[in-house]
Amino acid sequence: MENKSLWELIAHSIRKNIRQYTMIFALLGIWLIFSFLTEFIFLTPRNLSNLFVQTATTAILAMGMVLIIVTGNIDLSVGSVMGFCGAVAAILMIRLEWGPVPTVLVTLLVGLVIGAWHGFWIAYQKVPAFIVTLASMLAFRGAIIGITGGQTQGLEMAADAVAADSFKAIGQSYLPKLNEALPFHDTSLYLMIASVIVYWFFEMKVRRDRQKYGFHVLPLKYQFLKMLLMSVVIAAFYGIMVIYLGVPYSIILVMVLAIVLTFVANNTVFGRHLYAIGGNAEASRLSGINIARNVMILYMLMGLLTAVAGIVYTARLNAATTSAGQNAELDAIASAVIGGTSLMGGEGTIVGSLIGALVMASLDNGMSLMNLDITFQYIVKGLILLLAVWVDVRTRKKS
Repeated sequence: MENKSLWELIAHSIRKNIRQYTMIFALLGIWLIFSFLTEFIFLTPRNLSNLFVQTATTAILAMGMVLIIVTGNIDLSVGSVMGFCGAVAAILMIRLEWGPVPTVLVTLLVGLVIGAWHGFWIAYQKVPAFIVTLASMLAFRGAIIGITGGQTQGLEMAADAVAADSFKAIGQSYLPKLNEALPFHDTSLYLMIASVIVYWFFEMKVRRDRQKYGFHVLPLKYQFLKMLLMSVVIAAFYGIMVIYLGVPYSIILVMVLAIVLTFVANNTVFGRHLYAIGGNAEASRLSGINIARNVMILYMLMGLLTAVAGIVYTARLNAATTSAGQNAELDAIASAVIGGTSLMGGEGTIVGSLIGALVMASLDNGMSLMNLDITFQYIVKGLILLLAVWVDVRTRKKS
């Protein structure tokens, strides 16, 4: 490692992480194509900021879906459950006149109970996850119509307008500025600087830990080059929001969940058990891993994340609609697969699912800017999903 040139290291890294690099190149290619096709409207700070907000709900669902698929399971109900949880939140605020805090807490509890219901049937009754979640997809689609009466429940109907505005802030508002006189969003700038500092701290910590246990590390000059390039990426991400309206609350929520779930997946016994179950369930069982308990907890976590997505979705739309969440399960699965999660189980990352969600949202956003007919939008997204699975199968065979 120490004697290799920069280009040899880059080539080695690309060969080793071909699927991860494929999705990054795909995202850059999609952005480049839509930039030319929309006369660069796609790359304006306003559109990119809106794109990040649109990505939030899909990203939350995709992060949970990664962990589900990693164990070799699936959840087809997330779209309907997300719509149902969003409708529950709207009903609590409009009809029962609850405030935002109890509304959010009860909605999260509803998601947790639904996840426990799925986990019970899948983990302890051994009903295939495909069937259990397919049944819920149909049942909760009907439940949405049932509790909304088949009509859109707009949050402007809530008796307490202040409470409704507080709830809407989850999906629509941005971090406040500290100095209103400045021509840019100063709070987002400080957040960008803090993020870069935290990234450098953890990157150097990982390097010290790897050296401590005798693992290979990059030569120091290449390590700094990598960190510098990643810092530019972080700065570019925040820079879009610094020169527009700032960082949305929903994006902060996604980032917090990504950090927590990445820690859970990589640094906890529960996370390592999930990957082990997906890699070889029989070997996991023989090694003493309680598969049923882990799957039960996993589906409860997925239910909780789905409720969070429902809250963000309803807050962003300012209403609960009967069609809320339709096809969201397909976007979540596609995001996870495009992000490098293997449908064969045992492999996938939270960060990859975020990039996959950004790919799916970019396709929606770009094709909408082009006023492309909805028929072709579905066809394009379907072909992208097929391509992602093909790459997964091919790279698996080579490895």
